[in-house]
Amino acid sequence: MAERMVERDGVELCTEPFGDPAAPPVLLVMGTGASMLWWEDGFCRMLADGGRFVIRYDHRDTGRSVTHPPGRPGYTAADLVRDAVRVLDAYEIPAAHVVGVSAGGALAQLLALGQAGRVRSLVLISTSPAVPGDLELPPPTAEFVRFVSTPPGDRPEADPVIDHQVAYARVLAGGRRPFDETAARSLIGRDIARAHDFAAARNHDSLPDGGLPRAPLSSITVPTLVIHGTADPMFPLRHGEVLAERIPGAELLALPDAGHGVERADWATIVAAVLGHTATGTAAAGTSSGGTSSGDTGPGGGRSGGRSVEHPGRPS
Repeated sequence: MAERMVERDGVELCTEPFGDPAAPPVLLVMGTGASMLWWEDGFCRMLADGGRFVIRYDHRDTGRSVTHPPGRPGYTAADLVRDAVRVLDAYEIPAAHVVGVSAGGALAQLLALGQAGRVRSLVLISTSPAVPGDLELPPPTAEFVRFVSTPPGDRPEADPVIDHQVAYARVLAGGRRPFDETAARSLIGRDIARAHDFAAARNHDSLPDGGLPRAPLSSITVPTLVIHGTADPMFPLRHGEVLAERIPGAELLALPDAGHGVERADWATIVAAVLGHTATGTAAAGTSSGGTSSGDTGPGGGRSGGRSVEHPGRPS
């Protein structure tokens, strides 16, 4: 299907649907600073082919959505949460299964805490608890900290913007698997070319709160699946384990050697997990999914306080 511009409350957002509108809806929420292209076409089609109506969208200041001058966003983090509702309203969807990655996973948690009636289930990928609490969580890896602490101008690069983003993608991949630089460079190039102003995405780094929900994670009542790579350099695995411990009935799927994000090598595994989690009669009914417990889920993927599910293996 083609991209569709929607406008609600004076906010113009670029969206793209996949699949049959009569199928159970799945809303994909990308991390801040990233456009919907990072939910790659092939991944979205796999979900749609599994019998889901999939919607991805550009956050404000990314892609083709409304764009503000760099350094002057004029909106808050709470507005990004409300934008997910605006997309659902535009498609006349009362409630959807919400899948969020990285900061998009935090936005998904906040949506479930603030407007639970709009969320049928949650899938939280490569993310961390969105609300403050007495949590002792590990910091990012030393390599990640070094990279984000080094000004881009201090790195020798032929194409400063693309090369910097490719180098960042390499760090996020975690270093335990081969990194597909060609694919990363192609995606980043398309992302930059498509954006109204690629620099505006940095506005997400300094947004005011805007009145986000403060309820504890234990207040989330929808079925929740946490998916986390064991080599995530931004949010080490313990972040995902804590989410599964704090959200009642949540399950944890650990992806051996996966970094931060939705890697192509894990598409089949993640899609199968999302389709199972959002199947009619389980998550769609708004009750606990009741998945079975298992033993180890792979390297670093043993049980947390939440239930663990088997890792079915990566595609060859």
